[in-house]
Amino acid sequence: MTLRDFIRNKWVKFAFWGILYCLWVIWLQNPWWFLGLIVVFDLYVTKIVNWTFWKPREGKGKKPNALTEWVDAIIYAVIAVTFINIFFFQSFRIPSSSMENTLMTGDFLFVDKMRFGPRIPETPLTIPFTHNTWIGGRKSYSEAVKWDYRRLKPLGRGIRRGDCVVFNFPHGDTVLARVPAEDYYAHVRINGREYTQKALGPVIVRPADKADHYVKRLVGMPGDTLSVKDGLVYINGEQQEIYEGIQYTYKVVTDGTPINRVTLDKLGVDRTQIRYDAQLPGYYSLPLTAAALKRVKAMAHVKSVTMNLEDYPGDYFDSYKMIFPFDDRGFTRDNYGPIWIPAKGTTVALDNDNIAFYRRIIDVYEHNDFEQRDGKFYIDGEQVTEYTFKQDYFFMMGDNRHNSLDSRYWGFVPEDHIVGTPCVIWFSREPLGKVRWRRICKFVLNS
Repeated sequence: MTLRDFIRNKWVKFAFWGILYCLWVIWLQNPWWFLGLIVVFDLYVTKIVNWTFWKPREGKGKKPNALTEWVDAIIYAVIAVTFINIFFFQSFRIPSSSMENTLMTGDFLFVDKMRFGPRIPETPLTIPFTHNTWIGGRKSYSEAVKWDYRRLKPLGRGIRRGDCVVFNFPHGDTVLARVPAEDYYAHVRINGREYTQKALGPVIVRPADKADHYVKRLVGMPGDTLSVKDGLVYINGEQQEIYEGIQYTYKVVTDGTPINRVTLDKLGVDRTQIRYDAQLPGYYSLPLTAAALKRVKAMAHVKSVTMNLEDYPGDYFDSYKMIFPFDDRGFTRDNYGPIWIPAKGTTVALDNDNIAFYRRIIDVYEHNDFEQRDGKFYIDGEQVTEYTFKQDYFFMMGDNRHNSLDSRYWGFVPEDHIVGTPCVIWFSREPLGKVRWRRICKFVLNS
């Protein structure tokens, strides 16, 4: 028997695909799926059922026409890509500048779902290759079938502090039809529920796995105590690493001569974020990484460079309504915390001071009926004085620290919202369409 004959043997084919299928079922941890071996056996051995009913079976003497071949290719492509997207890798596009210069607006990423373990879809009835909308902004999924959250075992070490992470936006369970990319809850806090829904509604409610995707850097793990001091992140009292792509905005005073645009481009400065004031003279807001900051300070016509640190109480009297946990406790984007990040299985005593941090966790993320009356707390109608968390939580921040809506503004990211970690930038183009050739096939380095 030749090697070709061996490979084409029906029993060899069945053994190969049967083993792969069994490994997948073991990973899935659902023994009922072993019944699928009957289908695999019939596909390669008995061939009783015509599983490809849209085209004639082999040996019938009739060749499929071009349309049938196209249908065949499309069906197999949809099945294969959907399977890969659910369990292994998925493509995402970076829509905003919150992670510049690490990830740029217009980057297309492959996201690795195996390191943290892929999620079983909670809303499985979805039009292929869509997330939550399709033509004309219409809903692209049905909630006729809903599955409980479940995550498969990771094929790797999991995610760690310092990794870039893709996740479902925690406040994305409710969006406004006219401004779906904006934070509904922030609008309600500032403008009131009635006005917000009347001016920007109607309201659209989405399942957690259909909330929009965000990408940030994981700075706080479950059980960590996090604080931000003068823009620098501290975990359990220790200052954290300033990664290469992290940038802040600075006030740059010059002798009246602007920095050359070509020089700014070479420094990786996004022109859309530059704020120049000839009366200063100079820039009252210039985003710079640590490497770019060093070069700007060395320029002969630059007189001074100062980080733009936000002082309490912020630019407006009610600025605290934009900073989690949305009460007046002296937090700003640059001086924040300390704040403890909830960990699964940990029990905390509830009081009127810390309930602001945990109310949404108890009520929304962990699906309890929570009430607060007369300084007392009730879960499902029963008075409680403590709470045990059912899952882990994470704290995320964008690398563009002064232009990022992140956990400082909307709080913790639940474990069941985690999608995966970016691994490769497979394509990239600027907002105006110019291709960034140097970023194509670039690996995203994680910790």
